[in-house]
Amino acid sequence: MIHYTHPNRILVALDCIIFGYDGEQLKLLLIKRNMEPEQGRWSLMGGFLHDNEDLEAAAQRILYDLTGLTNTYLEQLQTFGAVSRDPVERTISVVYYSLVNIQDQDINAIRAHNASWVNLEEKPSLIFDHDAMVDQALHRLRYKAALHAIGFELLPEKFTIPQLQKVYEAIYTKQLDRRNFSRKILSTDLLIGTGEKDTTSVTKKGQLYRLNTTKYQEYLTDYVSFFPELTLS
Repeated sequence: MIHYTHPNRILVALDCIIFGYDGEQLKLLLIKRNMEPEQGRWSLMGGFLHDNEDLEAAAQRILYDLTGLTNTYLEQLQTFGAVSRDPVERTISVVYYSLVNIQDQDINAIRAHNASWVNLEEKPSLIFDHDAMVDQALHRLRYKAALHAIGFELLPEKFTIPQLQKVYEAIYTKQLDRRNFSRKILSTDLLIGTGEKDTTSVTKKGQLYRLNTTKYQEYLTDYVSFFPELTLS
C-alpha cells in the first residue's frame, strides 16, 4: 500500500453550532466541558473525525448524539486551523451549523451531555476559538435566512404568520413591519393553509399554516431571493 511521507500528526475535529428557537428568542445549545483544558467552561458540541467517516456524516453523528435529531438543516460553515487554536495538540476544526426545532429534541440526550439552551444575546464566553465560530455562524444564518427561507427550520410543523415573523425578528434582532411581512410571505407561495386555528389566538391572525415543501426546495436550490431586503439591514 502506498503512503504519503508527511511525518506530522494533525487531528481533524468537528464542531457543531446548534441554533434553536423557543417561541421568543434565538438560542444556542452549549455544553459544560467535562475535561481539561478549560474543564467546567462552556463549549460547542464537538468530536473527532473517525477513520471511516465523511465530514458531514461525522457532523450528523455529533448532532444526533446531542439532540437525538436527524434530517435537520445542517451546513458546513468554515474550517478553523490556527496553529495554536487547541493548546493540547494541533487540531483543525471543520465547523457546521444546524437549525433545529427545540420541541423535537431528545431531552434525555441533552441532559446526558450536560447541555443547555442559552439565549444567544446572553451567550457566555466560550473556550478556544468557539466565540469566533458562533459569530461566523450567526452572520451566515442572517444572510441565508434572507435569501433561502431557512428560518422555517426553527418552527413546528404548523405555525401562524405572526409566529414566523417572530422567528425572523429573533434572527435579526429587530422589529419588522407586520403588514409588509405578511404580504411578502403570502406572495412567496411558501405557505399552505391548514384550515385550523391556533387555539391560543382570538384573532384571524391565528390561522395555522404549514410549509409548502416543494416551493421551499426551490428557494433552497434556485436563484430565488426570499426576503433580500433583510440582508441590507
